[in-house]
Amino acid sequence: MSITRLNAPVSGNLPFYEQRIDLAAAFRWAARMNMHEAVANHFSLAVDDAGTRLLINPNQMHFSRIKASDLLLIDANDPDTMKRADAPDPTAWGLHGAIHRNCPHARCVMHVHSVHATVLASLADSRLLPVDQNSAMFFNRVVIDEHYGGLAFEDEGERCSRLLSEPKVKVMVMGNHGVLVIGETVGDTFDRLYYFERACETYIKALWTGKPLRILSDEVAETVARQNDNYPVDNAQRHLQELKAILDEEGSNYRN
Repeated sequence: MSITRLNAPVSGNLPFYEQRIDLAAAFRWAARMNMHEAVANHFSLAVDDAGTRLLINPNQMHFSRIKASDLLLIDANDPDTMKRADAPDPTAWGLHGAIHRNCPHARCVMHVHSVHATVLASLADSRLLPVDQNSAMFFNRVVIDEHYGGLAFEDEGERCSRLLSEPKVKVMVMGNHGVLVIGETVGDTFDRLYYFERACETYIKALWTGKPLRILSDEVAETVARQNDNYPVDNAQRHLQELKAILDEEGSNYRN
């Protein structure tokens, strides 16, 4: 009984409660998959039609502890955001604020320094070549930022946001930095982040062998990417539902 009381969901008047639950679950699983970095990195989710009111993680809180009620509700168009007592991390404001202001199609934004995607971002040639089905899913759907200029404060965030103007592009390999993924929902975006990191892991390990790569043709790679775009079942949402079910079975307090 004590566990039930401890982890009972607390919605009350908490705005955008279901969206908060999804985002909190994504934080928990990003940490479990070692895609977090200390108390850095950020996820955000737009909650209005314009895409500028958003939920984002609180400053300096570990992904593995974030609960639905911890998420900040901010306005990307509010110049006084960083004057709030509970202001987000300044690089979260700089990067995510700019993207939500300038890219309304980017409803959800996830930025991490996950190991294999960051290795890819550290290579002189940061292309993810289509060497398997997972990597082919991203063919012609990735932009590479070649002009890293330092921490993602406001000017750097504005610059990065301009690279995401094409809605077809859902992943930005941030050269010398990490990776940023956008999507329509938390499930859509987290699923894309998951598969991109897995694809990077396969590609990097294939490079380690030093042997010739089996690279798919552009035609086949585009076919795979298009098939994935139009897949008849919403695997991404089902993926998130299963992750939440596991957390629930474990008695996690992420819903609080």
